[in-house]
Amino acid sequence: MPDVKIGIIGGSGLYEMDGLKLVEEKFIRTPFGDPSDAFIVGDLDGIPVAFLSRHGRGHRLLPSELNFRANIYAFKTLGVTTILSASAVGSMKEQYKPTDIVFPDQFIDRTRHRPDTFFGNGIVGHVTFADPMCGAISDALFASAKEEGATSFRGGTYVCMEGPQFSTRAESKLYRTWGVDVIGMTNLQEAKLAREAEICYATMALVTDYDCWHESEEDVTVEAVLAVLRANAEMAQRILRATVPRVAQRERTCGCASALQYAIVTDPARIPQKLKDDLAPIIGKYIK
Repeated sequence: MPDVKIGIIGGSGLYEMDGLKLVEEKFIRTPFGDPSDAFIVGDLDGIPVAFLSRHGRGHRLLPSELNFRANIYAFKTLGVTTILSASAVGSMKEQYKPTDIVFPDQFIDRTRHRPDTFFGNGIVGHVTFADPMCGAISDALFASAKEEGATSFRGGTYVCMEGPQFSTRAESKLYRTWGVDVIGMTNLQEAKLAREAEICYATMALVTDYDCWHESEEDVTVEAVLAVLRANAEMAQRILRATVPRVAQRERTCGCASALQYAIVTDPARIPQKLKDDLAPIIGKYIK
């Protein structure tokens, strides 16, 4: 099949993609280990797409157990240049209600145990990350959401926590004072690694609950989250399906496509050859 330029990462509640005609399942080994699952590579309305279940089919992996580097590296080896991500989040503001959708444009990192760079062990790189989402892709997702009739919001800050436990009440109230919009456990590392891999990345944050700050709502539970996710799944798939042709037609004029151009500071002669070989899909455009 033609090169796959568009990847989709399905989060909690979104383990498959309606309308995706399977061509093959690809198990991809990487220098960083195995991805979350096989990539479902197929045809979505005539457009090649690669779909990955973030937590694995059957939801087997904790957020802290996700091999983010392997997932993004594997997308890169498939030829993917754009990733559309979907994930469940808690609302940190009254205005975002369960089943609403937020397209955040900023992150705050509260994770502790996760590798989140391809660099190290003999090569140093520093990518610009002031604007962590690809604005053009967020715009495309948001436009599709409005067309599909979703209650959606463009912009906002996503605080990424470690998990797997939900927030304490004190933490939830603290994050509220920071002015954050939503809280989740997965998207930050994906965004960082996608930027290093020069892949455009944006996320669709599906609101499932009010975390535990809301005095008139029950505290967040898995049962409540899954009930909302089931209601959200159909809309999420409609938005993704409407966005794919939008993304397929665009020219990549954003900075994502050249994020590594001036980022690598290590003398190429000092980089071990094995490291060059392992990172060839990521750095090969600049260092041979």
